[in-house]
Amino acid sequence: MKIRSLVSLITTSALILSTGCSSLSKEPLSYTGTAFDTVINIQIFDSDEPELIENCKTICQNYEEKFSRTIDTSEISKINAAGGAPVEVSDETVQIINKGIYYGKMSNGAFDITIGSLTSLWGFSDENASVPSSEAISEALKHVDYKNIVINDNYVQLLDPGAKLDLGGIAKGYIADRLKEYLEQEGVDHALINLGGNILAVGNKLDKSDFNIGIQNPKNSNGEPITTITLNDQSVVTSGNYQRYFEQNGEKYHHLLDPKTGYPSNNGLNSVTIITNSSLTADALSTTCFVLGPERGMKLVNQLDNVEAVFIDSNNEITYSRNFSH
Repeated sequence: MKIRSLVSLITTSALILSTGCSSLSKEPLSYTGTAFDTVINIQIFDSDEPELIENCKTICQNYEEKFSRTIDTSEISKINAAGGAPVEVSDETVQIINKGIYYGKMSNGAFDITIGSLTSLWGFSDENASVPSSEAISEALKHVDYKNIVINDNYVQLLDPGAKLDLGGIAKGYIADRLKEYLEQEGVDHALINLGGNILAVGNKLDKSDFNIGIQNPKNSNGEPITTITLNDQSVVTSGNYQRYFEQNGEKYHHLLDPKTGYPSNNGLNSVTIITNSSLTADALSTTCFVLGPERGMKLVNQLDNVEAVFIDSNNEITYSRNFSH
């Protein structure tokens, strides 16, 4: 058994850390820690106020305590444990669930935040993860349907008592957007937020040039980039079949589950990278397009405004969206 977890996007840190005008050449304010079962890093380049970092840490902790499906006291866990009864939650939880429903409708269920019964069954975060029985997968699939979510004011109800919410496909993107909002309100113009590979740039580098971001080569486990992109006040998120997986009997099973089949999506893609203004949008679309596959996924991207994509197929060949500049 082999379990692997990799950050999908790597920053070319030598370029990022070498930014700056002569008057602002010191090391950035920086924080590295863990949240949402992943490594997070926040760098602020144009401020020396440590409370900014402390407040960012608090923001991450507060949202994790609302959105996590593995923290028993979280609002998502309370919804999941309510047996179909309405549960009163915060405005933020209502907002993110509404976003999840939106992407469920947009993708005709290729993205579905009621996938919690399936993700729990597969247990990709467990040391002893294994392929569930086909019977267990079929049973879990019965409870995956975003249309069973009902929201009235601040009350959320799952019409199917067996349904379970899992916000893993959008939570980091949502939180990154909120961190950016906070930093901008505090007068920060140059920062980089990395929540486990969900990268969001606040502005650009101190010297006004763009950030350089490497997209990992899916077939290279040491993190070597297959290509790079530039980022200026945008977010970039990758979903890949090499990020979190286990191997059983010589077969690899990755964490990007198809809500229609209950199994890892297998459609000729190794990774999907989305570049757009909102990290939540990039987060949701990277998963959605991976599940939709190369043709339907790229067709969706090319229909959207201000959204670009980099698809890497199973042969490691790169396809760019129609208006991608490279």
